[in-house]
Amino acid sequence: MNENKQNMNSTWVDPDDAPELDDAFFAAADLYDGKKLVRKGRPKSNAAKVALTVRYSPDVVEFFRNTGEGWQTRMNEVLMNYVNTHREPVN
Repeated sequence: MNENKQNMNSTWVDPDDAPELDDAFFAAADLYDGKKLVRKGRPKSNAAKVALTVRYSPDVVEFFRNTGEGWQTRMNEVLMNYVNTHREPVN
């Protein structure tokens, strides 16, 4: 049998035997606005970050990773602090 086909051997026939639709069911459900799927998660930022590939010294990466969860954000804050203190003044 094709693995993509759903199992049609249902264990219940009577609609009264259907599982209860609880809060967990609805929390996991997709939300649609008409036919458009509404994405869950964090809203898009007005100042979106740029994804790129960078190579850092192993010592730098180890230092920030050892600071725990959110280390990439802390690394970005250190770099942003550098940029702000070394930025040329606008005339």
